[in-house]
Amino acid sequence: MLFAVGISFFIGQTNLDYLESYLYDLRVRTKILNSTSGNVELIYITPQTVQFYKGYPSAPEQIALLKALNDSGAKAIAYDFAFDEVPGTIDEKNAWESAIVASPHVFVAGRTTPMKGEENQMFLQEPLEQVSISPAPKTTDLVNFAKDGVTRRMILTYQDRPMLPVRLASLVNPQAMQVDSIRGQFDFYGTDQAYIDFHPARSYPATSFEAILKGEVNPSRFKDKIVLIGTDLGLNEAEYIMTPFSREVTAMTRIEMQANVIDTLIKNSGPVKVSGYLSWLFILIASVLTTQVVLTMKPTRGLIVLGATLLGFVILCAGAYWGFGLWLPMAAPLLTIFLCYYFFIPYRLIVENRRSWEYYQKNKLLSQVEELKTNFISMMSHDLKTPIARIQGMTDVILTDSVALSNQQREAVDTIKHSSDDLLKFINAILSYGKIESQGVQLNMQSKDINNLLQEVIRKHEFLAKVKRIQIVSELEPMFPVQVDPELMKQVFSNLVENAIKYSPEDTKIMVSSEETPSKVIVQVADQGPGIPQDELQNIFMKFFRSKNVKSSPIKGSGLGLYLAKYFTELHQGNIFVESSHGNGSTFTVELPIEQGGTHA
Repeated sequence: MLFAVGISFFIGQTNLDYLESYLYDLRVRTKILNSTSGNVELIYITPQTVQFYKGYPSAPEQIALLKALNDSGAKAIAYDFAFDEVPGTIDEKNAWESAIVASPHVFVAGRTTPMKGEENQMFLQEPLEQVSISPAPKTTDLVNFAKDGVTRRMILTYQDRPMLPVRLASLVNPQAMQVDSIRGQFDFYGTDQAYIDFHPARSYPATSFEAILKGEVNPSRFKDKIVLIGTDLGLNEAEYIMTPFSREVTAMTRIEMQANVIDTLIKNSGPVKVSGYLSWLFILIASVLTTQVVLTMKPTRGLIVLGATLLGFVILCAGAYWGFGLWLPMAAPLLTIFLCYYFFIPYRLIVENRRSWEYYQKNKLLSQVEELKTNFISMMSHDLKTPIARIQGMTDVILTDSVALSNQQREAVDTIKHSSDDLLKFINAILSYGKIESQGVQLNMQSKDINNLLQEVIRKHEFLAKVKRIQIVSELEPMFPVQVDPELMKQVFSNLVENAIKYSPEDTKIMVSSEETPSKVIVQVADQGPGIPQDELQNIFMKFFRSKNVKSSPIKGSGLGLYLAKYFTELHQGNIFVESSHGNGSTFTVELPIEQGGTHA
C-alpha cells in the first residue's frame, strides 16, 4: 500500500500536460450538442477574391465594404488582417482611415499586447496613424502547458486592459467586461485567461469579400451582428491556428478563432479546469484500487473490475465535460492505473509462484503419504483376507457338521459368519479403492444382459431382505445385451440394492426396474427409507462419506460403496445420480450408453 502511495506521489509530481491536453481534445471533439450563439458573422478575403480584384482588395474597395456593413446595421465590425497588404494611394488610405475613425463600432485587431506606457504601439502606421489597435492575440501552447502548438486558451486582459474579443462580446453580454465573472478564468503571468469553448471549423456563417460588393448577399444578415473581416489565403501560418479538433497547421483561421472566443464570452461557456487537489485525490484512489484489485482478486475478475473502473472513469470525465463544461484530470489517474497494474502484476506472479511451489511440495508430500497409506491398506487387506477365509471356512464346517449344536452355539456361529462376511465386504471395498487410487482398474468388457445381472444381485440379497421383511419388486424390461464389465456392474447394483435394504425400515418395498432407450440402458433402485437430507445429496458419492444421521445408527458401512458405484459407472461412460427428499425415500438411477467406444452392443 505504501508503494502505491509512493507511485501516486511520483505521478502527481510528473508533468503530463501533453497527455492531459490530448485527452481533453478528445472530449472536445466528441461533444455533440454545442451550438453557436448566432451573433457572429465572418467575411473572408480568399484566393477567389484576389483573382476577382486582380490583387488584394484596395482601400476604395475596403471603404465600399465598410459602408455596406454600416448600412446593414452591423453591431460591430472588426478587422483582423495585415493593413500594409492593402494597396491604394495615400489619399485613398486617408479616406479609409477617416471612414474607420468615424465609425465608433469599427475595431482593428492587434497581434501583440503592448505594455502600459507603450501607447504609441496602439495605432497603425502612417498613413493610417489615426486608427487605434485593440489587442487580440492568439495563444499557442508552445512553451507552457501542452507544448504541442495547439490553441486552447484566450487572453481576457493584460495589465487590466481588456482584449478586443472581451469588448466585442460585451456588446451582447455586458457581464463579459467583469473578468472575475467569466467562467473558468485563471491568472497566468500577469494576464487573465480562460479556455475557449471551441466549435469545429466552419461552424460560423461566412461569406467572401467580393460577394458582398457584388450584391450576392442580403445585407440584412449582418444586422445586429459582430462582423469579423480576415483572410483565408493559405499563404501564412500566422493567419491560422491548430485546434483541439485538428493538428493541421491550417485547421482554423484567425477570425474563426476570434469568433469562438467571442462566442465563449457571450455564452459564458468556457471550460473549467478543476483544482489540482482533485487530481491528487483521483490518483490516490486509482493507485489504492488497482493495488487491491491486483493483489486480492482473481485475474479475470480483477481485469473486469479494472476495465469497468476505467470505462466508468472515462464516462465520468466525458460526461462532466459534455454536460457541465468541467475539465476533470484524466491522464494522471489513467497512468496510475496502468503503472500500478504493471508494477504489481509481477509481484503477484512471484507470490503466486512461491505459493504454487509450496502447494506442490505439500501435494508431493501428501501424495507420498497417500501412496504409503494405500499400500499399507492394500497389504493389510490382503493379509486379512486369508484369516477371514479360514474363519468362514471353519464356520461352514461347524454348521454342516453332523454334530448337533445347541441354539446358543448355533447363534454364536451365525454371528461369527455374518461378521466375517461384513468384514470381507469391507476388505473387498478397500481393495477396490486401492486399485482406483493406483489406476489399476481395467474393464473386462463382455456382452451381457443387464437384466440377468440384476436378477443375480436380487437373488443374492433376498435372504437379507427377508430378515427385515422387505419385499424386492423387480420390473425388468426385455432388452438386448450390452457391452459391460459384469463383475464391476454387479458390484454397482449390489451396492445400491444392499444400501436400500440396510437403510429401509421393516415391512417396506424396494423397486428395481430397467428400461431401454435408443441411446442408453436405465436401471433404477427405489426404496422407502428415510431419504437423504438436501444438504448431503451433493456429497453422497464422495469417498468415505457417511450421512450424519447414519453415523449415529447401528448400521455399519465403509463410506466407499457409492463412491465405487459412481467410479465404475463412469468407467463405462455412464452416469449415476440420486433423487431423494428427507423422509420420502431415495431413487438411484444408473444410465449406461448402448454404444461405447464406437461399438454397438
